[in-house]
Order: sequence, then C-alpha cells, then structure tokens
Amino acid sequence: MAHYAFLDSNNIVTEVIVGKDETDTTYDWEQYYGDFRGQVCKRTSYHGNIRKNYAGIGYSYDEQRDAFIPPKPYPSWLLNEQTCLWDSPVPFPNDGKQYQWNEESQNWVEVTNGN
Repeated sequence: MAHYAFLDSNNIVTEVIVGKDETDTTYDWEQYYGDFRGQVCKRTSYHGNIRKNYAGIGYSYDEQRDAFIPPKPYPSWLLNEQTCLWDSPVPFPNDGKQYQWNEESQNWVEVTNGN
C-alpha cells in the first residue's frame, strides 16, 4: 500500500489517497493516477523516506527540493533545508511544560489553566 498526493496548478496538495504499492511495476503509478485525475500526482510516505514529509492537504510540493512542505505557521519561522519543516526563531523549551508560540513577542509562552 502506498500513498499519493494530488497537486493543483500551484503545487498545493488537494487530496491524498491510498494506491498501489511501488512493488507493483505494472505502471508508473504517479503518472497513472495523475492521468486518471488530470492532476499532477506525487507519491508520499508516512515515514518521510520519500519527499521528506508525508503530504497533507494544504502542503506545498517543492520541485527543486523534491519535498512536501507544510504551510508556514508564523511569518517569523524559517524553513529548515534539511527537514523541509519550519523552525521557530527560538528553540522550543525542553522542560516538560506546555507552550504556544507568540508571534508578537517572538517567544514561547507557557500555557496555564488561565490562558
């Protein structure tokens, strides 16, 4: 079993389906599904061993990196070229507490019962 992502004209993922496994070499399955739907189709993987990240609706496909990239969560975050994921400008605290990003202060803010 393999997963395939359909892309719109801006290389944004519109749908992810379960399809034929790569061991079935009857067809080039990306081409097959793409021709069937009339959309570009790219294989994706839960394990991230194909195209860096598992595709989700709203992710973009970057042809140069051959990677699926999630939507940018905040304007200040930067793309990590190795993982093709977004990194915050300040590392996430590693103290077991819950935090949320505050774009205005450009920092992690602890989530408490009153927040």
